[in-house]
Amino acid sequence: MSVPALVLLAHGTNDAAGWATISRLHAAVARALPAVDVRLGYAGVVGPSLAEVLAALPGPVVVVPAFLASGYHVRVDVPEQIAAVGRSDVVVAEPLGPAPELISALVDRLAEAGSEPGDTVVLAAAGSTDPAAQADLRTAAALLTARVGHEVPVGYIAGGEPRVASVVASTSARGPRVVLATWLLAPGAFHRWLADAGASVVAEPLGDHPDVVAVVVERYLAAA
Repeated sequence: MSVPALVLLAHGTNDAAGWATISRLHAAVARALPAVDVRLGYAGVVGPSLAEVLAALPGPVVVVPAFLASGYHVRVDVPEQIAAVGRSDVVVAEPLGPAPELISALVDRLAEAGSEPGDTVVLAAAGSTDPAAQADLRTAAALLTARVGHEVPVGYIAGGEPRVASVVASTSARGPRVVLATWLLAPGAFHRWLADAGASVVAEPLGDHPDVVAVVVERYLAAA
């Protein structure tokens, strides 16, 4: 049986920094799996689309959704796209989040940004009205709570309540500084908006951190 190809499926962005970050993640995954044909596709905004990538690949194929929660794209959009292609040799792996390894990456990003012991950490996420995605986000916050030693509240950047700025304002009395752990895979408009949330420190997105690469590989191997 042939080795399944891997399609790393990202959200899609017109932001140059975001595109470059996802491209670096794709390259890192390809280096980690030298015997696997690793392709990059997007769920929307830019191409190539999942359908376009699959059209160029013989089976079998494992699609790894590069998403931090099991939201609409993972549970509805991606299966519908695969069904429309009409292939039975494509398997969708679990999304990346909320894996414990990603919390380690978050902690590293906080340290790189200058976070210190005693800072109040807030988890900043894009936000979703999807119950499954919200549950995954609560899990991520609980895992980060165990790492930083205090309860980590969640703030939403664009969808849902409470918004990040409100959480920062309400938690500022806990200590001298509030820092944001960015629960985003790549930079873009959402990350830039965090600069106006009132926090002392804003960590970079997870990006191509080695732990993110490891989770992609883990998801592929589990599905393959």
